[in-house]
Amino acid sequence: MLKAGDKAPDFSLKDHSGRKITLASLLTKGPLLLYFYPADFTPGCTKEACEIRDMHEDISDVGIQVVGVSPQDGDSHESFRKEYELPFPLLADPDKLAVKAYGVDGPLGFGVRRATFLINPDRTIEDVVVADFRISKHSDFIREAVAQADTRG
Repeated sequence: MLKAGDKAPDFSLKDHSGRKITLASLLTKGPLLLYFYPADFTPGCTKEACEIRDMHEDISDVGIQVVGVSPQDGDSHESFRKEYELPFPLLADPDKLAVKAYGVDGPLGFGVRRATFLINPDRTIEDVVVADFRISKHSDFIREAVAQADTRG
């Protein structure tokens, strides 16, 4: 698994509307919170997405973007976004190319680990949290990233 100080691998994935998105294009707009999650509409993933949704304005206010990645297709992501009014993009990684590049493939290749990476515009991973079941660790991680960006800003 990638760790703080590593270079984030670029990727090219389709978003919920079918547009190709690369890490390089996202980073032209500033730092990125890239979060990997197992599946749309599951209780834990829904809780995580809604917590990020509820923090989204604070995240955006300090110039950080948020993007979620999971193996489901764009149609699933679009339904998930609409159902829970998620204001950030969800990227489809059905072949787990980004999942594997970031080292968050589940045990024996099943599933996806719940991980959040804070990536700087130069592709350096500033920090990372992995917590498969403790979703609050991801929310705390994001709040801390926002607080640090706010003091720099």
